[in-house]
Amino acid sequence: AQVLLESGGGSVESGGSLRLSCRVSAYITSTYFTGWFRQTPGKEREAVASIQTGNGVIAYSDLVKGRFTISQDKDANMLYHQMNNLTPEDTAMYYCASATHANKWSQKFSPSEYKYWGQGTQVTVSS
Repeated sequence: AQVLLESGGGSVESGGSLRLSCRVSAYITSTYFTGWFRQTPGKEREAVASIQTGNGVIAYSDLVKGRFTISQDKDANMLYHQMNNLTPEDTAMYYCASATHANKWSQKFSPSEYKYWGQGTQVTVSS
């Protein structure tokens, strides 16, 4: 089983930036694609961005397009999430997740398409 561990969350004022990191075990050999999701209490987990491991193809949800950047360093087993121009609406628990070659890129924004998850890191944006 893969192990994912997020870090980098915290509190920031509106308009600020944060960079989340996720260490992914066996990144190159075991993942087809990885992604970032977020969730607030009482709401469903929603996709933020996804990236294919092999060719680096990226997809962003409309909620964050233009403000957030997903990237990866496969040799270091790391997934990153740069978040700029944060607003209070971005306050959530953020999770990284990985999908294997049995999963479908066409369903990349569906949480059920990811097999392994990190424990989450809290991001709080104050106005």
